Amino acid sequence: MKIIYDLGMIGLGVMGQNLVLNLADQGFSVAGYDRDKSKIGGLKGQQSVFETADLKEFVSLLQTPRAIMMMVPAGNPVDSVIQDLLPYLEKGDILIDGGNSYFKDTNLRIQNLAKKGIHLLGVGISGGEEGARHGPSMMPGGSQEAYARISPFFEKTAAKVDGDPCVDYLGPSSAGHFVKMVHNGIEYGLMQLISETYDLMKRGLGIDESKMHAIYDQWNQGELNSYLLEITAHIFQKRDISGKLLIDDILDVAKQKGTGMWTSQSAMELQVPDLNIDIAVDMRDLSMLHNQRTLLSKTLKRPVRPLKENGFVEQMAHALYGAMIVVYAQGMAVLKAASEKYQYGLNLETIARIWRGGCIIRSALLEPIREAYRNNPELPHLLGDPIMSEKIMHTDEDLRGLIAKGVQTGIPLPGFMSALSYLDAFRSDWLPANLIQAQRDFFGAHTYERIDANGVFHTQWE
Repeated sequence: MKIIYDLGMIGLGVMGQNLVLNLADQGFSVAGYDRDKSKIGGLKGQQSVFETADLKEFVSLLQTPRAIMMMVPAGNPVDSVIQDLLPYLEKGDILIDGGNSYFKDTNLRIQNLAKKGIHLLGVGISGGEEGARHGPSMMPGGSQEAYARISPFFEKTAAKVDGDPCVDYLGPSSAGHFVKMVHNGIEYGLMQLISETYDLMKRGLGIDESKMHAIYDQWNQGELNSYLLEITAHIFQKRDISGKLLIDDILDVAKQKGTGMWTSQSAMELQVPDLNIDIAVDMRDLSMLHNQRTLLSKTLKRPVRPLKENGFVEQMAHALYGAMIVVYAQGMAVLKAASEKYQYGLNLETIARIWRGGCIIRSALLEPIREAYRNNPELPHLLGDPIMSEKIMHTDEDLRGLIAKGVQTGIPLPGFMSALSYLDAFRSDWLPANLIQAQRDFFGAHTYERIDANGVFHTQWE
């Protein structure tokens, strides 16, 4: 007798395979497809799983209306899979794009498939290989009706925090992929800050990797508790087959796949400042100029001046905490603006809640962030919440002191500097933008507004 499967999975790479295993653990039957025959067989022995490289056979094995999840790279591969599937799909079928697709591409795909009566859900998935296998954070967007039909799959496979699944319907169209994009932008900002603390310890304080492990591990036991601090502590213990610490043999070039850049671009389109995400993208780009950096390190040589400990590590922890708050605040501000512009209807408390488990940016900070939006769903900006405001003010002098010492050593701290600049600018009731407006009006007759009269004005400056 022919077996009919609950869900289809296209793309049996690391993420796809682990999600299949997760679904199978939760009692679902899954048919898997990959055009690369070498990836078939990796799930052999799983009774509720079937694998094939035959697309027609794959579709014929699925319960109707079909639910098919695609775990393929963003961009053309998604469109290619959709085109291959269309001859076999019927009205009412649901496609789920679980990759990091650009939200505007998701909007276009949703519109085109809707004409054929087919639903597309854009679902952000965070947690990497481990999360996919044991419980990721999942950010679905698209048709609420379609999500309701497939929600049992997600609610059972998602990470749980106090029994609460780290998944929820976020909004129409590309809401899920937009939220995941900003999630990744926040991730960029946090990683940049942590890398700067590493630089301060390594080149400024001369701390060895063993002690760094202990410091990051200690930080992770307190208010800085987060997945990124946890893995950072582990990294400083990992040795390669020669017995040498692996971190010392990794090239100092950081690449990107686009989500950080998309976040920066989207924030600019929305006219929302996200300085830390911008600088994190820029620093990855700068890291890739390895040959030029090597040359300039000789022609523009300036030795790094050593730092004195004298409580500096503790100061660094407080500064990191404050800067992390700023990064989350920038990300939430982008989400708030996008929700209004694109009519997503995002609930920021829900987003903070589903980020608490399974995802890469999970941290202890997300609980007070969630509380801030629960207490005031219309909160204009996270830093305006009384509790978050108090937290950031407690770190203000440490953030300022850290940067001052870093500047004297010659160690670049663009992430920390961006966080402090954002904070200082945002709490200023006056900024020198009036001079910029005067300059614009002088050379381009762009006009300006006055504080003592209503209307728009232009001056003949010469």
